[in-house]
Amino acid sequence: MRISLIGAGRVAHHLAHVLNAQHQIVQIYSRSLDKAQQLAAQVGAEAIAEVEQFHSDLDLVIIAVSDQAIGQVIQEVHRDLNHVLIVHTSGSTKLDILQQHHARSGVFYPLQTFSLEREIDWSETPLFIEAAFAEDQQLLMTLANSLSKRVYAYTSAQRLSLHLAAVFACNFSNYCYDMAKQVVDAQQVDFSLLYPLILETAHKATQNDPRQMQTGPAMRGDHNILKMHQDLLAVGQQHELAKVYAMMSQQILKRHQS
Repeated sequence: MRISLIGAGRVAHHLAHVLNAQHQIVQIYSRSLDKAQQLAAQVGAEAIAEVEQFHSDLDLVIIAVSDQAIGQVIQEVHRDLNHVLIVHTSGSTKLDILQQHHARSGVFYPLQTFSLEREIDWSETPLFIEAAFAEDQQLLMTLANSLSKRVYAYTSAQRLSLHLAAVFACNFSNYCYDMAKQVVDAQQVDFSLLYPLILETAHKATQNDPRQMQTGPAMRGDHNILKMHQDLLAVGQQHELAKVYAMMSQQILKRHQS
């Protein structure tokens, strides 16, 4: 397939590299020509900064930009690409945002956290597709199956629930790691001592029902330990962390009292 990408950030970077192994990345379009040129050079594509420069013989255009920019981007590019299938990569954005401007529209959402510094295993990354037309849905299904063993045709509502769950499972849990590091840093304790605990917790959550795997003082209803921890946070001037600790402990108590 001849594929062009809109965007030159983390998602675009990973998609360009994995797709380039089996398909042709034709162009990288970005308002930042420098970023487009950097990514294009890595995959042998052409960098462009004007929508009028898009080639007409494309099979697919992937919009890989921030959620809030998708609506503006499709309005800018759909006239020059009115015959081409255009998809976005967002978990929380409905198909409608493209469909109201562009007939051949779809979604190609990888459920993964992307960083430029780390490679990901695409074969195990769930991919979620949706399209306005059945033939385009099949095209996206074929493309997704060339990358991953886990491909699903999900609606916009289903993807939104996954995206919300991902915020809890990924973004919030990572912030918990950040808070944990703040606590031990205050006492000059090595954060890496927590690595085995972090990994075992993740393993248990992926192999069992997380509710059944809950441990700790809140689950046990150990109010003496809960107070000791909150007092330590108060003494350490980590008042904001104390608020989070109290709120999360209360939710765990309620969840396990039932």
